[in-house]
Amino acid sequence: MPLIFYIDDSKDDLFYLDYMRRKGVLKAELVTFSQPQDAWEMLEARNGKGESMPDLLIADLYMPLDGGLLLIRKISQDSRFAGVRLGVCSGSDAEEDRQRSLAAGADVFFLKPLNPEDIPLDCAPWTGVLDGRGKPD
Repeated sequence: MPLIFYIDDSKDDLFYLDYMRRKGVLKAELVTFSQPQDAWEMLEARNGKGESMPDLLIADLYMPLDGGLLLIRKISQDSRFAGVRLGVCSGSDAEEDRQRSLAAGADVFFLKPLNPEDIPLDCAPWTGVLDGRGKPD
């Protein structure tokens, strides 16, 4: 089963995606974090123990101190995590936000609220925006 790390400072958004996992709508293991630093430390710990990396990591764009984009940039530049697909999510559909996210190293930009059916669990190569209908625009 795919493993997803989801980082968001909104407890409601974290709860919702975990609720959808428990209901079987999101067919993946899910680990949630409210702070980017916690996710980074978990990645490093898993790497140090030789444990598998997440198949997909999704970080909220607008978090205090721009933490979501900083985390995406940090992971994308670290060869230890080259196999982790990176996504950014936001309630903003501004093209500038999408471009900033992709420039930071994200593979995909998700519009919030996250729809579990829009999350590509096979993690095949893709880049773009998922439009709420599960299809890249």
